[in-house]
Amino acid sequence: MPQIRWENRFRGNSTKTCKCTVDGTDCRIYEPNPFNRKWFSHKFKKAGLRYEVAVCIKTGDIVWINGPFPCGRWPDLKIFRRAFAMNMLGLGEMVEADRGYRGEPQFVRLPSTYVSRSDRRAKKKARARHETINKRLKDFSCLSKTFRHERRLHRHCFLAAAVATQLSFENGDRPWQIPY
Repeated sequence: MPQIRWENRFRGNSTKTCKCTVDGTDCRIYEPNPFNRKWFSHKFKKAGLRYEVAVCIKTGDIVWINGPFPCGRWPDLKIFRRAFAMNMLGLGEMVEADRGYRGEPQFVRLPSTYVSRSDRRAKKKARARHETINKRLKDFSCLSKTFRHERRLHRHCFLAAAVATQLSFENGDRPWQIPY
């Protein structure tokens, strides 16, 4: 995955504490038989796999992908605690995230944590851009429709979609810039 690099969060680096947004995204999979709640996605009301995606606030680069995880057993905060926060963030570094990440105030700035109206607007735009990037990943039909192949192959499809999306950013198709 040479196009998706954690170090890219420093591109256009400012002195801000938060260099990226982080959020989970769910993808539908074929319902396992017998039914098991560990796969249940509250977003689809069906089985799914969840991935964690981090996006550089300054540039819009996809800088981290982690997954897949069974949706029902792995909420966003659990994924963040297990694989992201403790190992990946530098000293004093934080991420911007939605309310699904309550419980880690030393690592996460929530929507309710802002210092001014302009800070609040910038945070809102950063989260909206992240959702746009999640949507662009789902523009690939292997991620937008129910995945009916072996679950172990889903990761390869997700990574291919993420790299293709990142390559489109590097070739001029960037999401909007954020004055953060």
